[in-house]
Amino acid sequence: MPDPDDGAPEHEELVKEWTRRVINTSYVAMGRPEVETFLAKCLDDVLAALDGGPLESAVDVGRRLVDVHFTNAEALSGTLQHLATALPAVRDVAPARLIEVLGELAAGYAGALREQTLGEQEVIQRAVTEARDTAEEALRASEARSRAVVASSATGIAIVRLDGSIDETNAAMRRIFRRSDAELLGSTIFELADAEWVGDLRAANDGLIGASNDQYQLDTRFTAPDGSHTWTQLSASLVRDSQGEPDYQVVLYEDITDRHMLQEQFRRQAVHDPLTGLANRTQLQTSLDKALEETRPGRRVGLCYFDLDGFKAVNDSLGHPIGDQLLRTVAQRLQAAASGALAARMGGDEFVVLVPDSTGAADLVAMVEDLLSEITSPVRIGAHELRASASVGIVECPVVETDAESLLRDADITLYRAKQDGRAQWLLYDSERNAATRDRFRLSAELPAAIEQYELFVEYEPIIELASGRFVGGAANIRWDHPEFGELGEDRFLELAEETGLITRLGSWALEQVCEHAARWVDLLGPKAPIAAVRLSPRHTRDPELIADVHRILRKTGMPPDKLAVGLPESTLFDGQGDAVDTLEIFSDMGLRLCVYEFGEDYARMPRLKGLPLGMARIEGSHLDSFVAPEGPAPLDRHLVVAACGAAELLGLPVSAAGVRDELQAQRLHELGVSLAMGPFTGGLVSASELAELIQEQSG
Repeated sequence: MPDPDDGAPEHEELVKEWTRRVINTSYVAMGRPEVETFLAKCLDDVLAALDGGPLESAVDVGRRLVDVHFTNAEALSGTLQHLATALPAVRDVAPARLIEVLGELAAGYAGALREQTLGEQEVIQRAVTEARDTAEEALRASEARSRAVVASSATGIAIVRLDGSIDETNAAMRRIFRRSDAELLGSTIFELADAEWVGDLRAANDGLIGASNDQYQLDTRFTAPDGSHTWTQLSASLVRDSQGEPDYQVVLYEDITDRHMLQEQFRRQAVHDPLTGLANRTQLQTSLDKALEETRPGRRVGLCYFDLDGFKAVNDSLGHPIGDQLLRTVAQRLQAAASGALAARMGGDEFVVLVPDSTGAADLVAMVEDLLSEITSPVRIGAHELRASASVGIVECPVVETDAESLLRDADITLYRAKQDGRAQWLLYDSERNAATRDRFRLSAELPAAIEQYELFVEYEPIIELASGRFVGGAANIRWDHPEFGELGEDRFLELAEETGLITRLGSWALEQVCEHAARWVDLLGPKAPIAAVRLSPRHTRDPELIADVHRILRKTGMPPDKLAVGLPESTLFDGQGDAVDTLEIFSDMGLRLCVYEFGEDYARMPRLKGLPLGMARIEGSHLDSFVAPEGPAPLDRHLVVAACGAAELLGLPVSAAGVRDELQAQRLHELGVSLAMGPFTGGLVSASELAELIQEQSG
């Protein structure tokens, strides 16, 4: 890193604040400019370690801080707190890496400080040895110097008997443990650790006395009478007498409470959602793994997937701060009401409540209803009174043969079904319905690859002219030869393509296939070639590239435009979401035949069709089914067909009917004004070559 005066502004401010913190807590011989230069170089090494460099760089920074006498405990605490807060602003670094680098810096600091203290202890020991061989005055001077070193040390130092009794302490010991000399000298090192750590401490101490090792190090926690915790790093060294026998111990206590609390804060941030304080995905995964352990026969688990209804409207209308406060309120209510369960935020406005050891679906549903009651209670945020609602997918099952991924997936799909069924309600997992929805999601994900892998193909529904019985066209149908589900009709995947936006790509592919087939029909049959009918979806109709695609495909295939009939939905022509009418006129200028389908479904739109360059109106729907009945169609159904055919006649449009099943139905529709028919009556789906053969056979 360059000199702070030449560096990035954020680095310069970081170094200046760091300088302020250490100068205010330490006495050093350097002036402020020298300290800033020194800390700027230290920052270089810390950033290098954060960027993936060796962690030894961070360790070395900690040691150098001790070398220049930044040995006050507040200097380390201020350094760690400042770097933990400031570094994320200058580096995009994972919290785990930041914890690791700062931990290594603290470890280097502690190691250097410990070495310094041990070095001072060696001075003490040498002074004592030399004092025995010198005059009493020299001994007193040496002892005075030694005690001065011990007294001024920032590390707690205790002279301890072999049984753990404390014989002597320094001022740092009294400060760290907040106990008087009398209290410390009347205790043992085991009383300076909580019960959970005493066993490890005794084992380490026994190993020291048993001469298996002359030193040991251990992190321990001490709880004061007021309930506050002090974390220390204890380092013990055995001192032997002139015969080499164990004599006493020198125990060093370094106060690492600030460092430990900072690491705990980072660990909490790693497993909790920063906005709501609930568990995040990481903690949920860990809890799920534990909840799915087969610790006893018949163990069950419950998972409830919540999604707030209409939350986007809150953000869009009232702003994200209001939305965030609403999320926090919902999280607090979930946390408070979900007794014995884990509430977690999945992201956005989605929450999960995990119930280990579920007692059954009925109890789980009762809990969900209580949670929904809490969530939907009014909440006042500023000047706004809001009332949230949520949809919930519930899964309750045995843990046997269940895994976390399947549990979350089933709950998510069940939630999706709850929203489809009307929102603001809960829905219990249904394996059959979830399987169908899961297959639907799978088809949606696999459809793009199906186009690339030639799994899709086009077949045709023959169109018959009812007056003559001649085959005059073929309505294109896209089919999918799925490797697992077999041959699928377009009713299984066209809606998915429409929802995902893939319909424009799929529609363009189908147009090109149809035009290639139709061009071959023209070459083979000449004037008797059938009309190729293609039905556009609403989204494809609004595609700005549609006209250019049709131009390109007609040029590429050489197909005469008048042999292509393009069907557009009536609702799309006037929905105000695009220039469908303009598209219609351009297609007409290109020479294409134009058909409007869904004709007659909204009589209010019919007058607006007048004057449009249409060539055909298509009727379809369940009201045509009763025309199959021997006794004749239902009066209302007949009225609807008569009205549609009458309107088409006034507009000058011939009428085609889809879904015609038999000759009787075709005859009755023809009597009311229908001129073309398609459906099972015309022979069912055929390939492009089969349709050409039908026309050849019919023409003799």
